Amino acid sequence: MQVLNSGTTVEEFRFEVVGPCAAWTTVEPPSLSLYPGASDTATIKLRPPRAPETVPGETPLGLRVIPTSDPSGTVVPERTVTLLPFIEVTAELVPRSSHSPWRGRHKVAVDSRGNTPITVLLTPQPGSERTKLTFDSTELSIPPGQTKLAALEIRPTQRLWRGTPIHHPFQVVVAPKPLEGQTPYEPVVLDGTYEQQAILPSWLPRALLALALLIGMLVGLWYSVLRPTVRSAAREAITPEAVQKAVDKGNEEKQGGGEGQQNPSSGGKDPAGGGSGGSGGSSQGSGGADKPAGGSGGGSGKTGGTGGTVGAGAPTSARGQVRDAVGGGATTETVLSVPKGKTFDLTDVVVQNPQGDAGTLTVATQDGQLLNLALENFRDSDYHFVTPVEVPSEGKVTLTVSCREVGRPVKAPTPSECSESLFLGGSLRTTKN
Repeated sequence: MQVLNSGTTVEEFRFEVVGPCAAWTTVEPPSLSLYPGASDTATIKLRPPRAPETVPGETPLGLRVIPTSDPSGTVVPERTVTLLPFIEVTAELVPRSSHSPWRGRHKVAVDSRGNTPITVLLTPQPGSERTKLTFDSTELSIPPGQTKLAALEIRPTQRLWRGTPIHHPFQVVVAPKPLEGQTPYEPVVLDGTYEQQAILPSWLPRALLALALLIGMLVGLWYSVLRPTVRSAAREAITPEAVQKAVDKGNEEKQGGGEGQQNPSSGGKDPAGGGSGGSGGSSQGSGGADKPAGGSGGGSGKTGGTGGTVGAGAPTSARGQVRDAVGGGATTETVLSVPKGKTFDLTDVVVQNPQGDAGTLTVATQDGQLLNLALENFRDSDYHFVTPVEVPSEGKVTLTVSCREVGRPVKAPTPSECSESLFLGGSLRTTKN
C-alpha cells in the first residue's frame, strides 16, 4: 500500500484492516508520518489459518487509511484475495482389535480437517485369504471439519470349532481424491487385528464329563440306597392291624349311608335343623355388618394417598432467544428467574440452532455452567435429567451465545445475526423454611 501526503502539513496516517480478512491480516508499519508531498509504502501481510473455518474462494480485503489530524479524510481502498482449498485427512480404526467366533466388527472414523469438501475411498487389505473384509460404504463424502464413520466387518472363511484362537492381521487404506490441479494426497494406512476364537469353549468337555459323572452317581444312589428303602417302608406299612382298620372303616361308611336313605326328610323336619338355619342367617347378618368397617378402611387409604401429594411442585417452563452478531462479544440473556421463596427443579433442556450457525452456546446457573456446546455440531438437541438440577430462590438460568459465523438456511436469505433458542422444563415448588 503506497500512501501520498497531498496536504500542506506533516500528517500521520493510521491503518486498520476491515472485512472478513481482518482477523488474520496485519499492516507493517501500523502507521506512517509523511511530510507534505512525500509518499511511503506499508506492507499488508495475510496469514489465513489452516483450519476448516477458512472458506476458500474470493474474499474482500479493505484497508482503512485514517489521517490523524483530519479523520474525515479517511479513505478505504479495497481489493479481493483468493484463498485456495487444501486437504488434510486423519483416520482411526475403532477398535483396533476384535475377537469373536463368528465375525469381527470395526468402524473407520475419517476426519476432514481441510477447508473444502472431500471424497474418501476406503480399501480393505486382508492379511491372508482366510478372512474376507467388507465395508457398508467404500466411499465417504465429508464436509470441512466433520467426521464420517464406515462400518467394517471381518468374516473368517473357515469355522474354528475348538483349539487355539487364530490371529488375522489386516489393513485399511483411506485415500482422499485429489483436488483439481493438485498432487495426489498421501493415503492413510490403518492396521488392525481380528482374533478368531473357537466356537466350542475349552471348558465344555470337562463340564460334560463332570455332568455325566454326577448323573451316574445319582442313578447309583437311587438303585443302591433310596429304592430299597422305599420298598421296605411300603411292606412294613401293610400289617394285619392296618388291614383290619381299613375293613372296619369301610363297614362304618356303609351303615351311615343306609340310615340316611331311611330318613330322607328328617333333616327338613328337625326343629334343631331349623334353628341351625337361623344361626346361619345370623352369621350372614354379621358378615354384612362387617362391610362398613371395610369401607372405612378404604377411606383411610384414600386420605393417606392424598396426603402423599402435598408439597409437589407445579409444572413450569420457560423459553428464551438470543441474537448475536459476528465479531462482537458474547451476548447473554436471562431465560428464567426463580421467585423469592421458591425452588425450580430443572429436568428438561432443549437447545435449537435453526440457522446452522457456528460459534458457542452456554447454559449456566449461578453455580456454574450446565452446558457448553459448539453450534456447528447440532441443529436441535435435548437433555433430560433423572435427578433434577435445583435452581434456588432468586437464582437465574442464562443463555450465552458467541457468534463466529452466521448460518445459511436452505432456500432462504442469509440472516445478519446468529439466532439460538433455549427451552427449560421442570417444576416450581415452595422452599421449606
